[in-house]
Amino acid sequence: MTWDTDILIAGGGLNGPALALALAQGGFRVTVVDARPAPARAEAGFDGRAYALAIASTRLLKAIGVWAAVADMAQPILEIKASDGRPGEGAAPFFLHFDHAEIEEGPMGHMLEDRHLYAAFLAAMKAEPGIALMSGEAVVAQEVAASGVTVTLASGRVQTAGLLVGCDGRGSGTATRAGIKRVGWGYGQTALVTAIRHERDHMGIAQQFFMPSGPLAILPLKGGHHSSIVWSEDEDAATAIQALPDEQYLAALRPRFGDFLGEISLAGTRFTYPLSLSLAERFVAERVALVGDAAHGVHPIAGQGLNLGLRDVAALAEVLILARRRGEEPGNAMALEEYQRWRRFDATVLALGMDAVNRVFSTDNPVLRLGRDLGMGVVSALPGVRRGFIRQAAGLTGELPKLLTGRPI
Repeated sequence: MTWDTDILIAGGGLNGPALALALAQGGFRVTVVDARPAPARAEAGFDGRAYALAIASTRLLKAIGVWAAVADMAQPILEIKASDGRPGEGAAPFFLHFDHAEIEEGPMGHMLEDRHLYAAFLAAMKAEPGIALMSGEAVVAQEVAASGVTVTLASGRVQTAGLLVGCDGRGSGTATRAGIKRVGWGYGQTALVTAIRHERDHMGIAQQFFMPSGPLAILPLKGGHHSSIVWSEDEDAATAIQALPDEQYLAALRPRFGDFLGEISLAGTRFTYPLSLSLAERFVAERVALVGDAAHGVHPIAGQGLNLGLRDVAALAEVLILARRRGEEPGNAMALEEYQRWRRFDATVLALGMDAVNRVFSTDNPVLRLGRDLGMGVVSALPGVRRGFIRQAAGLTGELPKLLTGRPI
């Protein structure tokens, strides 16, 4: 078969563009099909949605030529503080404290707004001759044959490729059509997401408060006086809170937020996201690979969702580019199995680890509360253990693909 493109990527969120750039720079012709209109998203104003990018993720962005466009808009994460708490009571006496000065690589990560990152990806894709972007389109059917995969778009247009990559989220149509089943469960929690303006400077410190109904993350944004919050509550409570007028919403938030940053006010759009665990039973099928949430949807408790996806991107790009240099085509089954071996265990362990942390901390059981508080105190008191946690959170452990170390493939 003579393909229209070597690799077709279904989904143009963030993982899709990152993968497209890495593959195109490795010599592939790549087509990205994005259901959303690109200009509207790239030109969006401030709404508070942001990502905690680990060191390894920023290295990947540098390697594919995106980081320079967003570095000035990113907020370095200099410290991370995590503590137990109840609304209105403040933090527990034992807590975790991670400081970037304990590792040699610099800040543990960076906070970056969605609008800035996507705009940088869009500009980079437009400048890359090996990438074709189809905005406002969606994949509605796929047919795999020995010689390639044929994809039908919502407009009726047909595209052929050597490999189809699903970057199309937890409800991945790519996975469903490939016969890949999922396992998972809901948490009975909803994340309330918005941005807060506060009186005092956050000093580059990310805060995580573990409440009985779910964690509250306060994540520093550029400028010192804005933070993004991810506030998890029971589903019914979250629905009621989201329906409140702004001042009543703030009144519900203040006892949980505390006064350590002074007076607070709403600064961004208010969003909600139902929380669940979703794992694909396989990350690959014949001429199909899954990346990001299409492969693994995790609890946002440690902000690792995008970082996990970028690990997939780095691994799949390396496997495919090296296979190409050996003269193999992009849908090669051995290469896809190599990708699955590289990523599935790591992603599953992290997903289940976040699941366990959420279950242990989202309860007010006094025995569990005492145990977890003492555990955090012990970790904070042991420099070697603490440093190990910092390096893991920064994405610096394990067998890393080249892009996550900042090296070209």
